[in-house]
Amino acid sequence: MQIPAWIQALFRVDDSLLAEQFVLTDEVVEDSNDPSKENPTTEPSADAADAKAQRAGEQDQDRGGESEEGSPVRRGQQDARGPRPVRPVAIEDYVQQAQREEDTTRQPPGQDDRLPAELAEVKRELSALFHLPANKDVIVREFVVGRGRWPALAVFIDGMADKMVINTHILQPLMFLSEVAEDDTSRRMEPITQALLPGNQIQLVETWQGVVSGVVAGSTVVFVDGCRQAVVVESKGWEHRSVNLPRTEQVVRGPHNAFTESFRANTGLVRAFLRSERLVTEILSVGRVGKTDVAVMYIEGLTNKSLVAEVKRRIQAIDVDYLPDSGLLEQFIEDNPGSLIPQVLATERPDRIAHMLSEGHVAILVGQSPYALAVPVVLWTMVQSPEDAFLRFPFGTFGRIIRWVALLAAFLLPACYVAITNYHSEMIPTDLMLAIAASRERVPFAVIMEVIMMEFAIELIREAGIRIPNAVGPTIGIVGALIIGQAAVEAGLVSPLLVIVVAVTALCSFAIPDYGLSYAVRILRFVFLICAAFFGFYAIALLMCMLMVRLAVMKSFGVPLLSPITPVTPSSRDVWVRGQTYSMDQRPSYLRTQMQQRQEPITRPWSPYTRKAARRNLFRRRNK
Repeated sequence: MQIPAWIQALFRVDDSLLAEQFVLTDEVVEDSNDPSKENPTTEPSADAADAKAQRAGEQDQDRGGESEEGSPVRRGQQDARGPRPVRPVAIEDYVQQAQREEDTTRQPPGQDDRLPAELAEVKRELSALFHLPANKDVIVREFVVGRGRWPALAVFIDGMADKMVINTHILQPLMFLSEVAEDDTSRRMEPITQALLPGNQIQLVETWQGVVSGVVAGSTVVFVDGCRQAVVVESKGWEHRSVNLPRTEQVVRGPHNAFTESFRANTGLVRAFLRSERLVTEILSVGRVGKTDVAVMYIEGLTNKSLVAEVKRRIQAIDVDYLPDSGLLEQFIEDNPGSLIPQVLATERPDRIAHMLSEGHVAILVGQSPYALAVPVVLWTMVQSPEDAFLRFPFGTFGRIIRWVALLAAFLLPACYVAITNYHSEMIPTDLMLAIAASRERVPFAVIMEVIMMEFAIELIREAGIRIPNAVGPTIGIVGALIIGQAAVEAGLVSPLLVIVVAVTALCSFAIPDYGLSYAVRILRFVFLICAAFFGFYAIALLMCMLMVRLAVMKSFGVPLLSPITPVTPSSRDVWVRGQTYSMDQRPSYLRTQMQQRQEPITRPWSPYTRKAARRNLFRRRNK
């Protein structure tokens, strides 16, 4: 029996293509405007045939073709045996070919970017750059400097610039409050910048790139006829949310302000908490289509220089069209994007950023994002709350112990319940086991299905509470947690003990301060739950060992995630528990700061207990 050709094609494999990832090219068979296509009987000319053969040869050469038999051919080419199939192209070659085509279509870099001296030419260039007059946001205001002396114009974006500042600090001084004389046109900018513009921030630019950067940032650019320079005047004034209470990191005792969507307001909040002349703010730009300001903040003379250089290197290596938020920047710069555990600390509290800067960390603020990033970060920092620093050490230690217990229970409690019920019932008292069996007598599902359904319901209620309006959120929580849960128990779909287990697990997950770590725990809970359903405590123990090994090898900007516990490095007693403030005189050693000591060993000289504790700590450090 002869096998049809289309079935043979399904099982035919080209062995030479299996070693690399590839894509299929989608090329045009023939030019639709080719006159030879309209009249098939017309023979193409010799020049056209040579040009077509040359183009085909270039395409084959770009794809690594070598011969007529072995090289990839264009779609539509024929040989003596008929039309040839399209050969796949390696994805590396395909990307390189697309990059070469993009480079050929770009504007040549040798074009003059300097500003023209004639105001008419400036207007034509502005119209081309900002797509005027179709673009109604860009305002071009023509006026005369010095009561009819020098023609000029001002450019700004409506909605991003403060019109009151433009009227009172730019147009009014230049138009009505100035007396200028006819002099050398090349020196007209000197009296304007030195005596006529009262703005607190002005900058002279000589290229169109500087002009565009100033206009899109909310500043006002002033051009004067006869000058090859322009003045960028600070006039930012768009609407933004004022400083308000933090939403995700609320505290009882401590500062109650949070970052906003204003870039300069955020940097000002950090400086308000950390008033140091050594606090440096470097601003980088990310994005090709839309520029986003990224501020890198650190303390000069304290922060590790290699850490600062590595942070700037990763940010400058980002090549995207637009970077809207710090969450996307975190995904670009973190060490291991595939890990569930976050390697960058995201916070909305400026006091926490100021404290981490004083320890030797680097802070990153992105554009209009209300969250700041701090690097590097260790696991213990994500379990700590900003409120711990403002409480006495017994209270802070108690809060941390509660959070560590909640962290373990958040992803182990449902798995332990399934493992004990299915495999290890001898580990619990007989009376309790009989009570569990009696409560599950009417339940028609297996334990694992029962737990998964309840966990899915809790996650659904949590996600719905975030997405719905604030006025309805508490109502959804009450309806989902009380009414639906009680109805499910009375209907015999779930056991009452499981409702308690799931509710305690949800409360424990809410006790984790870091939002990213809380998400990781919620995902790990399902992994432990499924494995415990198959192998019981053995699977839980194996997964715990794998998780700890994974955490031990993970790094955040070169710092092990479990420092200073693994590897063991000298550090203050601010890891598992909250240490006494007067005894924590050393900065974290894993940061390799330029100044290791942050306070004197004895900060309470009137207390004999403090002096003894300081001597004891000093003796321990010397012995290590």
